[in-house]
Amino acid sequence: MASIRRQRPRTPLAGKAVLITGAARGIGAELARRAAARGARVALVGLEPEQLATVADELGPEHLWVEADVTDAAALEAAVQRTVDTFGGLDVVVANAGIAPLTTVMTSSAHALARTIEVNLIGAMLTAHAALPEIAKRKGHVQLISSAAAFTVLPGMSAYCAAKAGVERFGDALRLEVAHRGITVASAHPTWIDTDMVRDTEEALPTFEATRKQLPGPLGAFTSVEACADALVENLETRGRRVFVPGSVGVVSALRQLVTGVVAEKVAMAVSAKRVPQLERDIAALNGREFGKNSVGDRSKGAA
Repeated sequence: MASIRRQRPRTPLAGKAVLITGAARGIGAELARRAAARGARVALVGLEPEQLATVADELGPEHLWVEADVTDAAALEAAVQRTVDTFGGLDVVVANAGIAPLTTVMTSSAHALARTIEVNLIGAMLTAHAALPEIAKRKGHVQLISSAAAFTVLPGMSAYCAAKAGVERFGDALRLEVAHRGITVASAHPTWIDTDMVRDTEEALPTFEATRKQLPGPLGAFTSVEACADALVENLETRGRRVFVPGSVGVVSALRQLVTGVVAEKVAMAVSAKRVPQLERDIAALNGREFGKNSVGDRSKGAA
């Protein structure tokens, strides 16, 4: 495919080296397109080589892709080193890789619960760990993709919520550790983004979709992957500490004690008493499948 034309070569990202995990599809791939269009050189990291190659070919010959498992520290270090060898350094890292299980705790295998934490939280930590020595050389920026799930809860998302809350707290502590080195750290909090992962979940679990549609305001609404990538790439340029997608999710974050408080919990429990049995019947119909059809969460090693 033809290379993407650089539309704004004088932006803050022009000439910067950007590494993005989970870059084969969804938010990661769209963010890569936005960064490349602003003049960045992008390293796409993930576990779907054919998909990664397709996106890299679309971006053009000045970009690269690396197959790597975000839960494998050595593989991530090798991906960072290849990026540095190719681009001469590293300015920005985006820890985006993630999976979401199609289970409740009662219906889940221990593997699916642990795998969700491993990919979403440990993967973000290992990505930052591998990249920081090079990021420090250029006083660069770290963007950690958390979620609105960091400060909200929904039945069927216990492991995912726990992981994303952990990513937010990890980012807050990391920011304090590296600020004196000139490194900035952001946590991004998208809500429902129109990606393969979200579509897979709603296709497999009709009850989950019905529950999502009953959530108030931005917590129940879909946002396009393009709009999400626009917000994320703006953060890469401004190096802010928080990104909310859509922006109104920031209000929910500020009111998180109310959203998860006793009164809200009692209302949620009343709804869950009906919805959870329906959800678990949907899960049983999957005959043991615990991740979306486009997810690599079921692989014995690795995830996007």
